[in-house]
Amino acid sequence: MIDIHYSPEVADARASGAAIVALESTIITHGMPHPQNVQVAAQVEDDIRATGAVPATIAVLEGRLQIGLSPAQLDGLGRASGGAK
Repeated sequence: MIDIHYSPEVADARASGAAIVALESTIITHGMPHPQNVQVAAQVEDDIRATGAVPATIAVLEGRLQIGLSPAQLDGLGRASGGAK
C-alpha cells in the first residue's frame, strides 16, 4: 500500500470540494538551478491560489507520496541533488 500524505491545505481543499491543481516536481529537482527553481515553483503555486484553486505539488519525500508541499519542502527539493525522476 502506498503511504500518501496530504498537506493541510490540500486536505482542507479535498474536504471542502475546492478545486485542486496537481503539479509535478520535476521542474524543481531537474529543470532549473537553485534558487530559480524554488522561486518559479512558488510563483506558480501563488498564481494558482490567485484563481481560487489549491496547488498540489507532488513529490516522493522520505519514501512517501507527498501531495502539496510546504515552503520548506519546496526549498529542500530545490536544493537536493541526484534525485530520481
